[in-house]
Amino acid sequence: MADELKRGLEGVLVAESDLSYVDGEVGKLVYRGYDIEDLARGASYEEVLYLLWHGSLPTEAELDAFAADLAAEREVDDDVVETVHALADAGERPMAALRTATSMLSAYDPDDDESGDDGESALRQGRRITAKIPTILAAFERVRQGEEPVAPDPDLSHAGNFLYMLTGTEPDAVSEETFDMALTLHADHGLNASTFTAMVIGSTMADVYSGVTGGIGALSGPLHGGANQDVMEVLHEVDASSKDPVQWVKDARDEGRRIPGFGHRVYKVKDPRAKILEEKLRDLSESSGDTKWLDYTTAIEKYLTDQGLIEKGIAPNVDFYSGSVYDSLGIPVDMYTPIFAMSRVGGWIAHVAEYQEDNRLIRPRARYTGPEDAEFVPLDER
Repeated sequence: MADELKRGLEGVLVAESDLSYVDGEVGKLVYRGYDIEDLARGASYEEVLYLLWHGSLPTEAELDAFAADLAAEREVDDDVVETVHALADAGERPMAALRTATSMLSAYDPDDDESGDDGESALRQGRRITAKIPTILAAFERVRQGEEPVAPDPDLSHAGNFLYMLTGTEPDAVSEETFDMALTLHADHGLNASTFTAMVIGSTMADVYSGVTGGIGALSGPLHGGANQDVMEVLHEVDASSKDPVQWVKDARDEGRRIPGFGHRVYKVKDPRAKILEEKLRDLSESSGDTKWLDYTTAIEKYLTDQGLIEKGIAPNVDFYSGSVYDSLGIPVDMYTPIFAMSRVGGWIAHVAEYQEDNRLIRPRARYTGPEDAEFVPLDER
């Protein structure tokens, strides 16, 4: 067993965690024992952050204090804003810009000289990172659109403030609630690639900035964080083709193309997060009077379901609906993965803090398959 190769570490237990659990057979996701549907419908993202970081849902007084502390950390140092301007002017990709700016934040953190094994210090740093990432992303998007960044509003929620900084207008209730739910749905998901990356870095007792920067790097890969963008690009392609969406999918499959947003490494049935976002897409569509993306996605899902994909364990995942939701909120396609990071940072920080409580350096091994007994030849004889 010790020499059994598990590519991608699939199915390998590497840690114990109280944070989240995914049951892919029945389509269930829980955070610290709470079903994701209950949290998404009944709790704010701030409440979910408190739950992940502190182990219980907050009282009203605890939530007020926590949300106020988070909101007070939203402003970003002028030097970081200047760097965001430079990155936008240079045409940098949003995830790469976020990675650079997040790493730079550590230079201005008052806890940066604290010991890496101080759990409270790590959570304070994590709170600052979580509060500032929306400010960075909104500023980056506005600068590349030729507009000045909008200063954060401490009186708005985490979700509402981001939409306000992005557009310069306070969001309506439906938009704010929908985006808040999207943040909750993406906050944690077991030991996915980016969370595991942050944990590996954390296991060296590196600072939280290093772990989060590593998580951003892992999430930027198209096999992890980019599927929602892929879905939206396909929907735009369907729309531009003037074909019925079902016919477009038939033709695409005949050409050997894979339809993004279907299939998941863990879920064998419909992702519970997809169910919730489908409902919110319906709410947004009814609110705006534009049902195009809702019509496309539901038609495609019905067709692929009728084709037996779910029976084969290939079901709609969260990305199948999140892209349409973000588009309905006016968010550019290449900002979808950065928004994923904006949410998932809460989970990264929670996992790093949890793992470091009983830390052991993560150090797997590889089976050597190279040559043996190679005879060394001096340089002047080669």
